[in-house]
Amino acid sequence: MNREPLDFFVLTGFLGSGKTTLLRDFLCRPEAADTAVIVNEVGEIGLDGVVLRESDADLPIAMLSNGCVCCQIGSDLAFTIDRLIMTPRPPGAGPLRRIILETSGLSMPGPVLRTLATLAEHRIRVAVIGTFDLQHGGEVAAYEEAVAQWTAAHRIVATKADLVTSVELAGAPSVIADINPLAEVVVSADRAGTVVAAFAPLTAPPRFEIAGAPGNVHPRIALCLARPVGEVAYPDLAAWLDNLAGALGERLLRIKGLVRVMESERPLLIECVGTTFSLPRPLHVDAAPSGLVIIARDVEGAELDRVAPIGLVELSSWKTPDPNGRSARAPIKAEWVV
Repeated sequence: MNREPLDFFVLTGFLGSGKTTLLRDFLCRPEAADTAVIVNEVGEIGLDGVVLRESDADLPIAMLSNGCVCCQIGSDLAFTIDRLIMTPRPPGAGPLRRIILETSGLSMPGPVLRTLATLAEHRIRVAVIGTFDLQHGGEVAAYEEAVAQWTAAHRIVATKADLVTSVELAGAPSVIADINPLAEVVVSADRAGTVVAAFAPLTAPPRFEIAGAPGNVHPRIALCLARPVGEVAYPDLAAWLDNLAGALGERLLRIKGLVRVMESERPLLIECVGTTFSLPRPLHVDAAPSGLVIIARDVEGAELDRVAPIGLVELSSWKTPDPNGRSARAPIKAEWVV
């Protein structure tokens, strides 16, 4: 077992968004030393694995073919990861430092993250990396799978920068933030820099403002900031989050933020992808007020107001879905650090 935590990147993105090209370019670089790759494809022919093998004949690649990894994940993925970690490295090779799972273009990230939670003994640091096709991002946003992938991402990497205008490239960060304002965003005309940044260890972003993008990528996405009213006991917070997940179901896409509770001197980091919550943990930050950013689909503010315990949080809407395809915006400032 590695002494240092192992970086595990879930590389996700819709069909044709440039995942394999991004990964192939990274594997050709010296920064990719001590990397193993797991490739999942829906079809029976593992074409992506063949393409990646061209980058390095000695690259450890495990194939999960003939099934979407989020639908047929079970023990196969866990076993594959465990085998990659526990297999002795070749003589002279350094320790395995990262594993990259390239999911199929139709995979949903939630089930993948649930499986990774069973491998805690390996001290895996998990990051979801999403690809955003600059040419077709607006069209792809009509697919629920694509939106789920973007909202689950810790980092979103813009692809095909060489195929769009400089004006489109400059506006890409705002377009991406219109869907997921919580993610780190990598947008650059520098291909080499983009490739390296895509798989760099995650860093805590600075304080930021959530502001509406000039265009509306997905009018059905609702975002709001939930602030606890007064002091909050952890059981009440847990009940509210559980009831919120139960009320929204698959429409809940992402929650992330800090909440101060009576039982902890430090604010708790709260995060979920879909209805799968990470274990809350105290975060060592100073002067961080409570606040949760909620990203959901087809949700009206009145629904959140009815979540019990009623009155536990105050909701400030940033963008709400509009049946006519427009979105209502009132920029809010997220004052906490994540």
